[in-house]
Amino acid sequence: MPQINLTPAQRKEKRADAHHLDPVVMIGGEGLTPAVVKETDAALKSHGLIKVRVLGDDREAREAMLAQLCDELNAAPIQHIGKLLVLWRPIPEKAKAERDDTRPGPRVVKIVKFSKSGNARPQVSKVKVLGNERVTQGGEVKRAKRRKPTSVKKSFAD
Repeated sequence: MPQINLTPAQRKEKRADAHHLDPVVMIGGEGLTPAVVKETDAALKSHGLIKVRVLGDDREAREAMLAQLCDELNAAPIQHIGKLLVLWRPIPEKAKAERDDTRPGPRVVKIVKFSKSGNARPQVSKVKVLGNERVTQGGEVKRAKRRKPTSVKKSFAD
């Protein structure tokens, strides 16, 4: 997989965003194992911008690890300072599960009851209305009734 190429301005912005981050993945003495690559991929999927700490002292090995991670995970190398590597990859869009039998969920409704004389302030109350409830004209919460079909033909179509 080819790595993502960023402009210097984009790279500078990502470096600024990564400044306050702590390392999420640590590469130990074993080097770049498949488990480390898998964890780095999971961290990139959830965070997008991550820091990786390499515990080895060899600079060329760290640079090779950075290049290998970027190639395998299709990530952009942002920064390599000392034993810290900063990687970035856009977070993938999550697909929403579409369900046909969904009903409305709970919601908060503000009910305003005016005084009978008109001189006093109206009473305002917030009420949590569940999916199977409705608010009546008088401001009461009642269970919604199932509507009867309007015609015989429509009831057979379902």
